[in-house]
Amino acid sequence: MLSIPSRLRDAPAPALVGAVLAVLATMLAVTALVAQVGGNRGIAPVASSTDIDVRGIEVNVTGDNAEDARQNGWREAQRLAWEKLDGPDIPDSRLESLVSAIVVEQENIGPRRYVATLGVIFDRQRAGALLGASGSRSRSAPMLTLPTMISGGTQTMFEVRNPWQQAWAEYQFGSSTIDYVRPSGSGGESLLLTYGQTGRRSRAWWNNILDQFGAADVLVPIANLRWEWPGGPVEGRFTARYGPDNRFLESFTMRAESAEQLPAMLRRAVARFDAIFSEALESGTLSPDPTLTLDNVELSPQIRALLDEARRAEAEESRAEERDVPEPTAQPTSEPNALDPDTLVAASAIYVVQVATPTSESYDTAISLIRGTPGVLGATYTSTAVGGNSIIRVTYSGELSALAAALRSRGWAVNEGSNALGISR
Repeated sequence: MLSIPSRLRDAPAPALVGAVLAVLATMLAVTALVAQVGGNRGIAPVASSTDIDVRGIEVNVTGDNAEDARQNGWREAQRLAWEKLDGPDIPDSRLESLVSAIVVEQENIGPRRYVATLGVIFDRQRAGALLGASGSRSRSAPMLTLPTMISGGTQTMFEVRNPWQQAWAEYQFGSSTIDYVRPSGSGGESLLLTYGQTGRRSRAWWNNILDQFGAADVLVPIANLRWEWPGGPVEGRFTARYGPDNRFLESFTMRAESAEQLPAMLRRAVARFDAIFSEALESGTLSPDPTLTLDNVELSPQIRALLDEARRAEAEESRAEERDVPEPTAQPTSEPNALDPDTLVAASAIYVVQVATPTSESYDTAISLIRGTPGVLGATYTSTAVGGNSIIRVTYSGELSALAAALRSRGWAVNEGSNALGISR
């Protein structure tokens, strides 16, 4: 029961009503906040293992009784899974020693028949040598994975439990070349990680999120499910996107004939996504965006090559000038501290500046503002991206920290990296 303090009992009626309304409003706000983050809003991902996992093995066998039929089915699944891995011919007794677990995806047990869909997990340490996979493989940088399901015109990620997020949480990625960072969606994660986040282009937003999860970039596997009728066939259109700019990678379609077959279809889709991301990593497409984590700017190989070439050219010019210039003689001067233009050029350095250019107007004004900064001897675009981040090569007569301070004095927000700056307005 709501108690009223004694000092309010003697207060005028309007003040008393206002106080009661304020207390009720506070209670409602707290209740609404708890409701937004409470409840079942995500599925914790399974621990990744390096074991070899083969799923979707269908068996239909008989036996003397139900238990005998089940054992025959499991042995048949082991042989089929080993054949699927192109393993060498070995006896069943040795094959059983390589199996660490049998995963029952779906089974129907009769008096003398066993019909099931099983998964077989082989121990990598014991089976890897026979399969020629004993060596270690390089993996990608940590990738924050945001599975998005679209159904009935609604996009959901971790707001409520859904079969698409469940498929990603329960899939075993131990043998994948992609280092997936899979949030559970618990607590405030359901408020932070939403479909709207995938449309953001602010690197500051993405840096905060990626730092929180220890990731270097983001993957967005999208499942668009269309039901022909409730409980009936469902067609899924799947799209692979990546990066803070939500770039398209590949798409495909799958179909389940009933609601019971939907989980199996989603598991196959997750495996297909893993193959797509792995191929993109191998081809060099799936690499961390250099515009992220500006506190430690990672330059692309093209920009690094451009910097190295410019430094070599500058060093060669300096050596040529030293050979051609005669020995200096003492000459009196009325301004001993003055520097001539040649001295300024010799003391200058070339830096890479990454500037946010969301519009064509900002693209045009950025270069002029940087050229007008005191100490800047030259500035040219080396990479342009209207609506994203452009790269400017700046020749500056001073150190990188001095250039950063000069840009801040002109109203830029500056992040310093390794021989590079990231600026925005």
